[in-house]
Amino acid sequence: MTEKTIRVFSGVQPTGNIHIGNYLGALKQFVALQEEGKCIYCIVDLHAVTLPKDPAELRENILDVAALYLAIGIDPKDATIFVQSDVPGHAELSWLLTCCSYTGELSRMTQFKDKSRGGDSAPTGLFTYPLLMAADILLYDSDVVPVGQDQKQHIELTRDLAVRINNRFGDDTFVVPEGRFLKEGARVMALDDPAAKMSKSAESEMSRISLLDDESKIKKAIMRATTDSDGEIRYDAENKPGVSNLLSIYSAFSGRSTALLEKDYAGQGYGALKKDLAEVVVLALRPIRRQYDDIRGSQELALVLKDGAERANGIAEGVVQRVKDKFGLGTKRL
Repeated sequence: MTEKTIRVFSGVQPTGNIHIGNYLGALKQFVALQEEGKCIYCIVDLHAVTLPKDPAELRENILDVAALYLAIGIDPKDATIFVQSDVPGHAELSWLLTCCSYTGELSRMTQFKDKSRGGDSAPTGLFTYPLLMAADILLYDSDVVPVGQDQKQHIELTRDLAVRINNRFGDDTFVVPEGRFLKEGARVMALDDPAAKMSKSAESEMSRISLLDDESKIKKAIMRATTDSDGEIRYDAENKPGVSNLLSIYSAFSGRSTALLEKDYAGQGYGALKKDLAEVVVLALRPIRRQYDDIRGSQELALVLKDGAERANGIAEGVVQRVKDKFGLGTKRL
């Protein structure tokens, strides 16, 4: 067996309704990367409280994400799975990064601008969210970070911060990570509005397909998906965004390129494409849902998360101490 030399880190918020955009844009990569790297996968509950959350619901959502990690094929014997708030180093390193960042670069973050639009003020956590994400990554000397395309700007900020601090304190302070992004299928759009990204928080249930949706809901959402009036099955994201979104989803789940799918459905209508796509998605998600149901009610989750937190802390404590030494903090050097 080839020794794994790269370290992989990523995380998912426990906000419920994890959908196929999350899966195709990031979670699918989590599984594949187990073959080539030492993987650390976090449930980022500190990120979840940037906006108010019901505590009981948040606790359930944390366990939901943990069960989904296992259900999609992440092996806890091979990968470290843990809850972010169980590792104090995330918050501690985040503060150090805050002290090395600038309000100008944070105010340019697209997600902050989108989420704070229309208000005179916004929660501070939304503003500093990218710094906690950077701390998540840098805390584990991560080489590779598999995320969706929408997180590209945050990865770039993380790299900038690592380089800035390395230039000040030495190149051995932080590992400068690389983002790993899927191309086709990485940006899944809303089924009812292909101009908007598929979102957990969208008002319409028909806008998304969640990994745990029942099969009748999956089929209904796809059959109702927005297309256009010309009837031609062709990938053209600018002029045919609805059809292109369906082809992109089909390609990501089936492994067939959008060009091949265009040939497969040449001369056929949107109904045939939607019917077949619904079957492809149902078949792909069925084993995930079955595995999830088996795992979610078991005692395995608590043991996996306890073990994962211990392993994660073992790495994080060393990195935090190294960075504090560089900054001149603490008494361990006295």
